[in-house]
Amino acid sequence: MSDKTKSDKTKSDKTPADQTTPQVRRRRVFYIPGYDPIHPRRYRELYRTEGSAQADISGYDIALSPRAGENYGWHVDATMEGQTTQAEVEVLVWSDIVRGSMASSIPATYLQLIRTAYTYIASGALRRLMWLRKGPVIAALYPVGMLLVQLMTAIGLGVLAAKAFGWLWVGGGQMIIAALSSGEGSALDGSAISVGRTVLQWALGGAVAWWVLNWFKAKDGKFFAYYLMHDYAYSAHYKGANPPELEARMSQFKETIGAALRDDVDEVLVVGHSSGAHLAVSILADLIREGGVATGGPALGFLSLGQVVPMVSFLPDAHRLRGDLQSLSTRGELTWVDVTAPGDGCAFALCDPVAVSGVAPAGQKWPLVLSAAFTQTLSPARWKALRWKFFRLHFQYLCAFDRVGDYDYFRITAGPMTLRDRFAGRKPSKSRIEIAASKYTSVAP
Repeated sequence: MSDKTKSDKTKSDKTPADQTTPQVRRRRVFYIPGYDPIHPRRYRELYRTEGSAQADISGYDIALSPRAGENYGWHVDATMEGQTTQAEVEVLVWSDIVRGSMASSIPATYLQLIRTAYTYIASGALRRLMWLRKGPVIAALYPVGMLLVQLMTAIGLGVLAAKAFGWLWVGGGQMIIAALSSGEGSALDGSAISVGRTVLQWALGGAVAWWVLNWFKAKDGKFFAYYLMHDYAYSAHYKGANPPELEARMSQFKETIGAALRDDVDEVLVVGHSSGAHLAVSILADLIREGGVATGGPALGFLSLGQVVPMVSFLPDAHRLRGDLQSLSTRGELTWVDVTAPGDGCAFALCDPVAVSGVAPAGQKWPLVLSAAFTQTLSPARWKALRWKFFRLHFQYLCAFDRVGDYDYFRITAGPMTLRDRFAGRKPSKSRIEIAASKYTSVAP
């Protein structure tokens, strides 16, 4: 079974690159998702549909088919820029860890809210993050505000239900009790009745409030309050350090990427999206330190998309991440291109993750900070349709652009040029932010 998209042959197949550049015929791509509990098949479907759309726009051929092996992924055959290229795309899955961290009761989630807010506020991280970009900070505050609104709504409706019960009691309950008490030998103590009424009244109010909170949680696919709260709480719980189960999974990812670098391919490309970007930083830093990138082997590329690195690196105990950022930024064994867009309110757009974390060393080479420039690479009609869909825009890096510029996710992952060659000589965005904003800059405990 295969999914195949044929391009419009009347369209030009242009490339900004020099055609004499060495070509890629086989590539391994490793995609590291952000904090996402959804099955990785969604990424295959996204690649299929959006790759089809981009092929029609840009004039190339791209076809997907199932990938052999135990891990989740797909095979890509593409004809671009006059050459056929094969790519094996694999999703490095940690969605099971995400789901486990989200298995919290309603009271536990509100306790997370208190702890997470305290961590970011007391450490000073929240204030300093706002120096960079207000969008992702607002996104971080959104679940706090929304959960508090839900709590106030639940309490308000619970109180209203309790009062309504009290009014009904006064209107009819007392008459019933009086009738029951009028019989011979029957006497109901007035104080006991009053206590019973109060217990019933507030038990009903509590039940209504609890039902409302459960309704909000069941509808979180629309509100995203619990999802985002769990996301920020996951990093804040260890104050920027990685939980043990995540460290173990990252070690497995490192071994998988290392094995690919010993394979007969022209390029190994690691793509880290959102929270997956800072996982990729540490994985690749470990791999290079351990000598996993051999001279003369496949080219190693790292593409970070929509990164939220400062949300973690600004926390007190993020020593490992800060050290890995510093180390990776000087290495010649890889090419690191960081793509964000000011239109993405969930990312730290154009913020150099190394520099803003306060760990930029002398001789820093990476990352090359580029803008996806949504307002330019999306037509006015497309931008109008997407601009208020914040979560959808956070995934736009993995999607088609109807006014595509020099950033094309499908050319990068399935085209005939390495990441290094594709962006050779490219200047970083003039609007990039390099101010050292973090209070915590230590790279060792």
